[in-house]
Amino acid sequence: MTITRERFDSGLTYQQWLDGITQNKERFLKNYEAAQIGAEDVAAFKKLPHPLNVLVLGEDWCGDVIANLPILARLADAAGGKLNLRIFKRDANLDIMDQYLYQGQFRSIPAIVFFDQAMSELGRWWERPQMARNEMDEARRRFVAEHADLPDVGKPVPAMSETTRQIFTAFFGRLRAENTARWAQAVVDEWRTILGF
Repeated sequence: MTITRERFDSGLTYQQWLDGITQNKERFLKNYEAAQIGAEDVAAFKKLPHPLNVLVLGEDWCGDVIANLPILARLADAAGGKLNLRIFKRDANLDIMDQYLYQGQFRSIPAIVFFDQAMSELGRWWERPQMARNEMDEARRRFVAEHADLPDVGKPVPAMSETTRQIFTAFFGRLRAENTARWAQAVVDEWRTILGF
């Protein structure tokens, strides 16, 4: 199945997304305000000969969506109409999500798909930049080693006890906060690489 223009247009604008979410609205607003897009990056997107259609699959509870969707929205606003952003709630649009699985098997979000004006796909991007992925993997290994006394420390987050999950969430919250600017720039760099400019 291909994404038609009609289906794409049925997605939410960023403002409609904000108006409709029930979790983490303050964090989305804060991250949008904090997002600093470099002048060179803004200029590169403004120079696009035609606007791009950008489809996003996400959910308001996901940390990577909370971190990266506001960067995309801020870039779209700064680029002066060169990014036509439409957002779809993943769990209500699994027919779309299942076309854009990370590594062909994971419903990872945000899933961002870039299209030209004819709705031909230009590229895909998932979750977080590779730099953040690598650093988070290393931090996870460090967290497990430092908290070996917690019996469920090595389990996936949903399977952790409430106590372990709180410690883990605080640890990764600090990691994200310490690296926000670096990871945000890496996000934009990867989008530009995908788009070839």
